[in-house]
Amino acid sequence: MPQLSKTHLLLIPSYNTGKIVCDVVRKALDAWQPVWVVVDGSDDGSAEQLQNIAADETGLRVIILEKNQGKGSAVFYGAKAAFEKGFTHILTMDADGQHPAEWIPRMMKISDENPEAMILGEPVFDENAPALRVHGRKISNFWANLETLWTGIHDSLFGFRIYPVKDLLAVMQETHFARRFDFDPEVAVRMAWRGLPIINLQVPVLYFSEQDGGVSQFRYFRDNTLLTWMHLRLLLGFVIRLPVLIYRKLTAK
Repeated sequence: MPQLSKTHLLLIPSYNTGKIVCDVVRKALDAWQPVWVVVDGSDDGSAEQLQNIAADETGLRVIILEKNQGKGSAVFYGAKAAFEKGFTHILTMDADGQHPAEWIPRMMKISDENPEAMILGEPVFDENAPALRVHGRKISNFWANLETLWTGIHDSLFGFRIYPVKDLLAVMQETHFARRFDFDPEVAVRMAWRGLPIINLQVPVLYFSEQDGGVSQFRYFRDNTLLTWMHLRLLLGFVIRLPVLIYRKLTAK
């Protein structure tokens, strides 16, 4: 039986992930409810498939955005709707099947015990993970930790994480960025700037081939350019906040 909650919501942004998002949603519903899916302008028929599931599943809500706006925008939209319904925390989960649904209750329990904290999944890769993705993320992780004076972001790109909703909305409202692939690292940095405690949890990652229905929206040149511009902006923000970050570091217990 799935665990039910009135405070902690599972939120899945999805864009053209095909039938695999339906498998992800079914597994998520078996572990936790409620589950919301924000369909970000998909034109692959997945929205209709999800609506069919929702017709029989009271724990599932499907939100459909007419135009593709990016992962960050989809999560922002879902977070605002969640706040209006009284949810205090959201766990974001990718729609491509890489995040293990069986870990949802464990992460939610940690969040329930540490409601002020941001819970960051830290990916544990197997031998099937693309080496370029595994080693390339180390660059972003280095800059994210520099920009936060090493407050403990073990992985800046992994999207399996829990946010306190009020803090997430405050962060998203203070910037016009973090709306696409830059969402995960930029929000992690800005949450750290707000002084939120960070709890890292190692989580296994699954990679699916195209033959197995695997879908990736990552575009090497486009998204690395976006990340480079993001870190340049965040470095400027880091310099401005440096005195506060140093003071917080020196006075932390």
